[in-house]
Amino acid sequence: RPVVSQEELKRIITDSKSAELTVKKAKEQGSFLAEGKKRLSTSQIRAIFDEVRQIEALWSQDPNQAIRRLYLLKPKVRYRAGKEKGKVEDLAKVLEPAIDIVLTGPDEGTKYTYFRHFVDFFEAILAYHRAAGGK
Repeated sequence: RPVVSQEELKRIITDSKSAELTVKKAKEQGSFLAEGKKRLSTSQIRAIFDEVRQIEALWSQDPNQAIRRLYLLKPKVRYRAGKEKGKVEDLAKVLEPAIDIVLTGPDEGTKYTYFRHFVDFFEAILAYHRAAGGK
């Protein structure tokens, strides 16, 4: 199962020079989520990704509220993983620790930078999932 290691995830989120690793791991994860018996549907990913986009839009207006919603995204991801058995769990195994890493940023500016890297990674997973035939 190509679940991204904690070390790789930390580099993807915290290192601005990790674009190559971001693309490589997003491709592996997106392809994995599109294949097999319990393949993940695009709508299952979009339900979570849409919330991430809302947080992104909120960040410029109210960073504290955006950070709060990011914390609350973890139980939403967990809920979906429990409700929709299968590959949502595999996506959750990547998103939950990634959110934790974003939230370790020592200040608001760093958290935002980490969040942008998280969004880039998640967006790339979604793109590669679709490219691999995810419906």
